[in-house]
Amino acid sequence: MNPAAEAFMREAIRLAEQGMARGDGGPFGAVVVRDGAIVGRGWNRVLATNDPTAHAEVSAIRDACRHLGTYWLEDCELFVNCEPCPMCGGAIRWAHIRRVYFAATGEDAAAIGFDDTRIAADLCREPAERTLPTEQILREEALPAFGAWRDLPGRQDY
Repeated sequence: MNPAAEAFMREAIRLAEQGMARGDGGPFGAVVVRDGAIVGRGWNRVLATNDPTAHAEVSAIRDACRHLGTYWLEDCELFVNCEPCPMCGGAIRWAHIRRVYFAATGEDAAAIGFDDTRIAADLCREPAERTLPTEQILREEALPAFGAWRDLPGRQDY
């Protein structure tokens, strides 16, 4: 393993421990790295912010995007002390992060009460089969906004 990669993972672990000790949330930390330098830091802040989306990866991505002034992180890597959950995996992909390094596994997280396997499985089901009641309504009324976006001059795709 690359010594720099190990140092970045140790920083993610340190952030996890620090945030947990402060009572901010669970034991999760992450750093975004670009060109060998940390450009974003995050730790789980779910309890501190009453925000269920304030996971370490999302917090680190938000910090990196603020710092770099962009929503594209295609030239960045993410170091996180635990395998990302489905929500964070989606955020990582939306940010176009090129590589992810993780330490603990999803099974390790499940062993301490952070089990997201049911969420991942449920997301793969058709809407009518999901455990969360999901129903499509007013599709035709929603489509004009999609057409307006498609036809928007100078739109910035992402």
